[in-house]
Amino acid sequence: MSSNGISVDEAKTLICELCRLFYDQGWVSGTGGGISVKAGNEIVMAPSGVQKERMQPDDMFVLDAKGDVIHTPAVKPPPARPPKLSECSPLFMAAYELRGAGAVIHSHSMNAVLATMLDPGASEFVITHVEMIKGIEGHGFYGKCVVPVIENTARECELTDRLRQAIADYPQANAVLVRRHGVYVWGKDWIQAKTQAECYDYLFEAAVKMHGMGLDYRRPPPPIFADNGASKANGNGAEANGSHAAEPAAKKAKTRHAASLPAAVVLDIEGTVAPISYVADVMFPYAQQHCRSFLESTYDSDETQADIALIRTQATADVAEGRDGAAAVPEPGAGKAEVVDAAVAWVSGAIAADRKVGALKNLQGHIWRSGFSSGALQAELFRDVPDALVEWRAAGLKAYVYSSGSREAQRLFFGYSKVGDLRPYLCGFFDTTSGPKTEAASYNNIALSLGVDSPSDILFATDVLAEAQAAAAAGWRAVLVARPGNKPLPEGAGGFRVITNMQELLQ
Repeated sequence: MSSNGISVDEAKTLICELCRLFYDQGWVSGTGGGISVKAGNEIVMAPSGVQKERMQPDDMFVLDAKGDVIHTPAVKPPPARPPKLSECSPLFMAAYELRGAGAVIHSHSMNAVLATMLDPGASEFVITHVEMIKGIEGHGFYGKCVVPVIENTARECELTDRLRQAIADYPQANAVLVRRHGVYVWGKDWIQAKTQAECYDYLFEAAVKMHGMGLDYRRPPPPIFADNGASKANGNGAEANGSHAAEPAAKKAKTRHAASLPAAVVLDIEGTVAPISYVADVMFPYAQQHCRSFLESTYDSDETQADIALIRTQATADVAEGRDGAAAVPEPGAGKAEVVDAAVAWVSGAIAADRKVGALKNLQGHIWRSGFSSGALQAELFRDVPDALVEWRAAGLKAYVYSSGSREAQRLFFGYSKVGDLRPYLCGFFDTTSGPKTEAASYNNIALSLGVDSPSDILFATDVLAEAQAAAAAGWRAVLVARPGNKPLPEGAGGFRVITNMQELLQ
């Protein structure tokens, strides 16, 4: 038995079973398509140019981890053809090498072929807001599922360089489409590869059919506002579907609370919509661990020089104030190594002291941007948050974020969440450039930006009593949020209403 739970013999039998299934789905007809499965340090691969639905275990090739053939199946009597290693072999090996795959599937599905033709000039396929996106690792219903599209060549083995480049350029994709040809899909094992291949095929088919209906599968659906009268079938006020029972939940909520609904909802992040543990135990350590390598690799860029200049200015102020451990950051003329050493030391001290200063927040935001865009970071939100954002938008409410993290960090956080890109459901981001979160003046500044008729039209959710008090002092409505992992709220919660999830916010 191999280390991953499947032997070479089991892999051979499994490939035959799966190819019969894929033949019935139209993925491997006419000897096309293929599959390979990793069994320990060996790779079992279906041959090329054979009837995939009639293959037997003894038809399989076996390769080592480098892709060299270590077992060639025996020649069978005519009309069987001599065994031939799959043309897909180097393409399969790219996924094993670059993604640590446990199985790779190549499909000639018509859905995949047509998906590459929806936009003949596009270098990627994009779909969002379809349930089966959740079957793709690292994706969610609200986010965009993106699959790179590469151009076809006369022979599959000639696609290798293009496919390898696409895998490198799209770290969050688990598939590569080949225009007018098909798709390659991989997973950590054969179960995940099969599941994702089926989900991708569903999404390709959905996109083709939506396109035919004139629907844009690439963008979130437009909001359905509750009180715009669009649901009325005629002038007598009758419901279009003839039943109040089918009213959207958001419409019922707006009807029920029309007198008390805010015009805008403003959300804190840490401890409110996201676990404190993710920010404290994942994001902050990531920024600290990658600080030196980030500064060294981007040192000559204007952005990083500006970040270092902010740190230098803050460090000079720290020295003037007599802050413990404060030390100046040398001017650029001192040399890269000396400047980076001093900047890293200042960042480490600022993180340890949990300082809320712009010099730290800016640099952290840029390091996080690198982590999120590479796929190394994916924001974790409480499970009730995405649905609440969707429902608020459907009810015509505008949602904003006010956090001590930089606006760029906030956009990254919501743009690269584990359920996908939630930025379409947010109308804006505010950070401490609007003022400290414990001062009423900050909330006055934000209210001016939101353009509400009255500060009481704004509802603020936070896990920090001092922030709720500051918002209330500015005339806002405020609630406190109790979440797992948060610090206990004081007895009586300062007279503020306490909620445990976003579904309770408008109650």
